[in-house]
Amino acid sequence: MFFTSIAARTDLGLVRAGNEDSALHHPKLIAVADGMGGAVGGEIASKIAIHTLASRIDALASREIDDDSRIDILQSTLTDIEGELAERINSTPELLGMGTTLTALLALEKSVAMLHIGDSRAYRIRSGEITRLSHDHTVVQELIDQGKITPLEAEEHPQRSMLTEALMGKGSKDPDLENFPIQLFPIEKGDIYLVASDGLSAVLSDEAIAKITSAGPLDKAANNLIAAVRDGGAPDNVTIVLAEFTGSGDEAHEISFLGAAYE
Repeated sequence: MFFTSIAARTDLGLVRAGNEDSALHHPKLIAVADGMGGAVGGEIASKIAIHTLASRIDALASREIDDDSRIDILQSTLTDIEGELAERINSTPELLGMGTTLTALLALEKSVAMLHIGDSRAYRIRSGEITRLSHDHTVVQELIDQGKITPLEAEEHPQRSMLTEALMGKGSKDPDLENFPIQLFPIEKGDIYLVASDGLSAVLSDEAIAKITSAGPLDKAANNLIAAVRDGGAPDNVTIVLAEFTGSGDEAHEISFLGAAYE
């Protein structure tokens, strides 16, 4: 099964001088990585994550393997990315401290497989109703989970952007990658899937995202999401990939890159 009618956009926002986001889309896979580290190399980390993932596309889209094998390949990508980041840090020590989030959705026969670490998000819009598929790995999300603050209080919390998990090579304590298993979600014809850096969710509520996404063709929706973020101040880079599931597609389609991964 494949994604179709894909629309993707990236924008610097109104504050940032450079783009640390990277993304890819392919009929089989959509993904966003949000680099961290600023001048220390966030754009390098996100690019490494996306290009490492892209190198697995041929295997992930192959008709010669089953979905269980695809899930194994997708899961192993986290280890591969950590290795690539560590190698780059070892050869360029000034990059110590760089890292990236990664959220990816892979279309399988009857479900979507999600790979997720960090606070980039994955959503499903079905019949106008939005479901957040991912769970943020952030300090404020942990506080919400523990009942110490409300989601409303989290919006103004001084640590709202502080990650608890990210891909960082040897830049910090490596994450226990077994704690980030692939999650599966049943797929239906007409589903719209969205992966986005936190530049989107920092400005727009889930309800606003659903309303804009459901209001027209995906190309128009993608443009309108970016416009709404800019209207809201756009304090960060914002990258989005929208994809509708129709159950058919072209496995030979080339990979497209956005943001730092495109450079």
